[in-house]
Amino acid sequence: MSTTALTTAPPVLKQEPDQARRRQSMIATGVGNVLEWFDWAVYGVFSTYIAQALFSQENPVSALLGTLAVFAVGFVMRPLGGLVFGRIADKRGRKWVLLVTMLLMAGGSLLIAIIPSYETIGGAASFLLLAARLLQGFAHGGESTASNVYLPEIAPKHQRALYGSTIGFSMGLGTMLAVLFGSLLANAFDSEFMSTWGWRIPFLFGALLAVVVLWLRRNMMESDVHEDHVQAVENAETGAPVEVVEWQRRRIFTKAVEVFFYMAGTTLPYYIWSSFAATYAISQKGMDPAGAFTASLGAMAVNLALVPVMGLLADRIGRRIPVIVYALATAALTVPVFAMIDDNPWTLFIAQALMMGLSAAIGGTQPAMLAEQVPTRYRTLIMGTAMPLAVALFGGTAPYLNTWLASIDMFWLFDAYIIAMALGTAVVAAFRWKETRGIELADVR
Repeated sequence: MSTTALTTAPPVLKQEPDQARRRQSMIATGVGNVLEWFDWAVYGVFSTYIAQALFSQENPVSALLGTLAVFAVGFVMRPLGGLVFGRIADKRGRKWVLLVTMLLMAGGSLLIAIIPSYETIGGAASFLLLAARLLQGFAHGGESTASNVYLPEIAPKHQRALYGSTIGFSMGLGTMLAVLFGSLLANAFDSEFMSTWGWRIPFLFGALLAVVVLWLRRNMMESDVHEDHVQAVENAETGAPVEVVEWQRRRIFTKAVEVFFYMAGTTLPYYIWSSFAATYAISQKGMDPAGAFTASLGAMAVNLALVPVMGLLADRIGRRIPVIVYALATAALTVPVFAMIDDNPWTLFIAQALMMGLSAAIGGTQPAMLAEQVPTRYRTLIMGTAMPLAVALFGGTAPYLNTWLASIDMFWLFDAYIIAMALGTAVVAAFRWKETRGIELADVR
């Protein structure tokens, strides 16, 4: 009698992505973020020229306010983009969203670059500018949501803040490139050329650069945290008790409110000091445009150098301490730093470098901190709604409020506004959120 031995094949284990592929995906995401933020920030940098080209010049102040209003309206689409693309990211993955949103952003830049002037087509120029910014806002909401979720999810847990700091670094680099274009063009061409054709050059550059970004992003890995969660959901039993569903809804709402107020105090100062500081110095203090852009460029370099340093620090000491220090220092320094700016470019550099240096604490910690506060099952839902909504309400309206309150001699009210939002961030980070350095994202509840 013969006996047949029964053998069982070993289970197929999921292969972990190697470190090289993680880094390649991080770089591809970062380069795309640079383009996205360049396309977004260049509008604020060149807003005075856009106002001259695409709005009626019967009242120059009104034209500038109209341009800034379009800047703010673009932010209105960001929550919708975050919500739509956040849900798509849950179904089709983060990588697909990162490709589509980048194309939409580039399309908006191309449209802005080729819009005929107000003198040529009248009010249609302003309308086309509005349409382009709405498209960019929709895309930017999705890109920001997907990036802030994707990078912490693909990172090794002991380097999560460093990986996440790629977003802050990309924001700074993209904005810095926008300011660099402003500085180079303002020094190379006269005001007449800048008002007609010069301001269009960076928008065309951003649209063309999209081809390079697409090539880099084509082989990005998908988030293994997301794929594990999808698999777990597919294997889980359906029919959760009603009380569990209600608890989850309350949990989602509470966490969304916390993220909203955290973002308010980080977004408002960043947009003022990164995208609008030079415009403020030019329009309100009479600073020479070339000097203002050069000073702003130097300040951006300070932020750029500090962001990855803060990411490394946050992976060592945690996320809460840098955020609390940032918020309290911002509240304390806002009034004296604004007061020191006059028509000399060095005053803008000192003020902007100091405040952008503080913002590096947020750039180095924010993606990791938020990812570690929100469970995977509704990470894109919360970060796709609360984050872009806060950015729209506080970042998008900041330049308009700044210009308007300065024009009616009530700038002190804008100072108080920044201080209140910064203190709100301190309250959330200090009293609502626990330290989460090194936690497994699957364990976030």
